[in-house]
Amino acid sequence: MAAPTPVSSLVHSSTLVTAGVYLIIRFRECIVKSFRVSLSLLILSIFTMFISGLIANFEFDLKKIIALSTLSQLGLIMIIIRLGYSLLGFYHLLTHAVFKSLLFLCAGLIIHSTGDNQDIRYYGNLRRIIPYVSIRFIISVLALIGFPFLAGFYSKDLIIEMIYYLEIRIVYLILIVISLSLTVWYSLRLCYYLFFSNMKFESAFLIAEGFLMNMSIILLSLMRVIFGSILNWLFFFDLTLIIVNIPLKGLVYFILILGVCLRLINFSLVYCNKGYNVFSSNI
Repeated sequence: MAAPTPVSSLVHSSTLVTAGVYLIIRFRECIVKSFRVSLSLLILSIFTMFISGLIANFEFDLKKIIALSTLSQLGLIMIIIRLGYSLLGFYHLLTHAVFKSLLFLCAGLIIHSTGDNQDIRYYGNLRRIIPYVSIRFIISVLALIGFPFLAGFYSKDLIIEMIYYLEIRIVYLILIVISLSLTVWYSLRLCYYLFFSNMKFESAFLIAEGFLMNMSIILLSLMRVIFGSILNWLFFFDLTLIIVNIPLKGLVYFILILGVCLRLINFSLVYCNKGYNVFSSNI
């Protein structure tokens, strides 16, 4: 992750990384005709989502964690495309572009404010130093995990309901639910290290946030709240015609609660040592 953060924001949200997913959407009819190819795509997507979420929970580089979250979300998009709902996958691709670009820009402001440091173990209590950036970063993370009524909620909720509605194999369903819970897990871990843990760096390296720095992310801050609902009301309104029972409707909340419980259990135990960081980075 040596590229400048604005470049990473553009690449991971809407250009180079997501270009392959868009090509899969365009050529979906050619892929689904072959059972072996489509099954291989489903299995690779599930394991990509699971492994990237697992590695992100043992990573300490700020930009690498966000990049691994991109890989996890692309795996989710590929799963729903393989199941035959490419329009729904494209919907999540658009909402993902908004909050992921904002996450990278906020990460760049955090790195700049702390003396070009990317190791989250040296962060702490940033909510008191750069409060506006901290608020925008936290809400972007909430949009990433699918918190209700933010940009990522509308598309992710529909994807979860559709995956369960299609009655795929129980092993695949369990792996998908665990992978989505891992997203909540590493997101809460990241927010804890950045904003709620004790300060672990010298104050001489701190740079307070400025007006121009905040102006660069105001538009994305607004879009991450309303973009999902606007797309749902104006362009993807047909996707909401899914009839499910009440327990299934609460599946997205179950995933959020499961991720929080995993984080609390992990926090109460002895935390991982630095050897895991080397192993995860080498992967």
